Amino acid sequence: MNTDKHNLINRLFPNPLPTPEELEKRYPRRNLPEKAMVTRVAPSPTGSVHFGSIYASLISERLAHQSDGLFILRIEDTDKKREIAGTADLFAATLERYNIIADEGPDKSGHEIGEYGPYKQSERAAIYHSYIKHLLESDKAYPCFATPEELEELRARQEAMGERSGYYGHFALWREKSVADAISALDQGLKPVIRLKSPGNFQTKIMVDDLLIGRREMPENDQDIIIMKADGLPTYHFAHAVDDYLMRTTHVIRGNEWFPSLPLHLQLFAVLGWTPPAYAHLAPIQKMEDGKKRKLSKRKDPEANIEYYRQAGYLEEAIIEYLLNLANSNFEDWRRANPVADYREFILTLKKLANSNGPLFDLAKLNDISKDIISRLDAKTVAERALAWAKEYDEELYELMNKDRDYTEAIFNIERSGVPKPRKDIGRFEEVRQEISYFFDDLFTLSDEDLRSAIADLNGAEPKALVADFMAIYDEKDGPEEWFEKFKEAAAKHGFAKSPNEYKSDPEKHRGQAGTAAKLLRILLTGRTQTPNLCYVMKVMGKERVKRRLERI
Repeated sequence: MNTDKHNLINRLFPNPLPTPEELEKRYPRRNLPEKAMVTRVAPSPTGSVHFGSIYASLISERLAHQSDGLFILRIEDTDKKREIAGTADLFAATLERYNIIADEGPDKSGHEIGEYGPYKQSERAAIYHSYIKHLLESDKAYPCFATPEELEELRARQEAMGERSGYYGHFALWREKSVADAISALDQGLKPVIRLKSPGNFQTKIMVDDLLIGRREMPENDQDIIIMKADGLPTYHFAHAVDDYLMRTTHVIRGNEWFPSLPLHLQLFAVLGWTPPAYAHLAPIQKMEDGKKRKLSKRKDPEANIEYYRQAGYLEEAIIEYLLNLANSNFEDWRRANPVADYREFILTLKKLANSNGPLFDLAKLNDISKDIISRLDAKTVAERALAWAKEYDEELYELMNKDRDYTEAIFNIERSGVPKPRKDIGRFEEVRQEISYFFDDLFTLSDEDLRSAIADLNGAEPKALVADFMAIYDEKDGPEEWFEKFKEAAAKHGFAKSPNEYKSDPEKHRGQAGTAAKLLRILLTGRTQTPNLCYVMKVMGKERVKRRLERI
């Protein structure tokens, strides 16, 4: 390397840097089983966490851990103009909340775990500079001082000529500039970007292999892309190659919007002299709109933001199980065969993922999964989870439930323990207020219209007398069958048939069926026409509350 070039590189990188050889020792190959996968998720801290990011993270984590490998969280924060403070910690906190455990990387407080860090790209500048310096020395990269105006003029010229746009070949303005030209630009105070000197030819077709998309023929990259910006930070393309190599990533699982960049990324690994990881490009989660499929969008769809599910009160377990349904279609059959097994016992496969053209988002399906999971929880757990959600999102409900936790737990225990088919009335905790509000006097409402309707169904019977006759024989200790027998006995005094067959045999003799008369009790006690078994509702409410409400007749 001549003296002028040596001086140029030293001006570009005046501070001492580790050598590539030193970095090889600093980041040794991992001692893992032969088939162990090392995967990573690498979000940019530029906003809220996308539902699809959790989908990709879960797939990466499951594939790594079920192969006795490692899952890494890496923060790609080199785009400082778009970075939003706090969102790096938000992503780590979200992974932890959904039990997607990273073996290495920052936690929600920013503390890093692992020996292959730093795990924030903005803190790895010296590492990137080491390899960029190496590429400059070997004439595989060069400084470019082209101004925005010159680049725009280049784009317009290419358009006028009918050429592809981009910075390549003879359109690469600084590719063949001399070292003296670069030094002169530095003397003028200009700051360069560093570009890859691409060895590719766009006319050459190369074969790329993707674990999900398969084998494809694509044009070789010939663009002299920027690998280091003027602020000294690398671009995503370059940084991801360096990080995946040094962190010994074996499988890169990411959205298929990156698939067109695969020839470039493979070229970067080749230029650096490294073997690339295996790539798997995921089809995006899609949504139906006007009969057509489109990508789930942060801009259009509130459910694209993972915080939507937290605010709605979905169980994290339900989100995970739903995502596994999206990833592998056989998960649903597995869950039916293993209703209480830990989801981590399910073996996720890339083969099943490869058969997907993009999973279809279905909120109704998520609700069903969530109801199934909540129905299997004991009342104490449901109460605790509901209280935790209400404390953050429904203060009034929280205060009422928290005032008497035994009462709250008893409410959630109705038709839950000791029954073959537990109730599936709650799919998310924002539904709790609607489902249980009538148990609390402060939230209970009774409309005159509903009461009039219930009285009209008595077909002339005296409602106050009917209620009094039932309460005279009501016993809180009665089970549902005894309870209903006593109600039928009271209703029979007022002209109601004890059974449908009795009513059918002589409808003119009866005002109606006992079950119809029971509507009056349900309306007076709950303000609703549909509730869990009324015997259990009254038992939980307690005799004093029941008496107060029935007296409203």
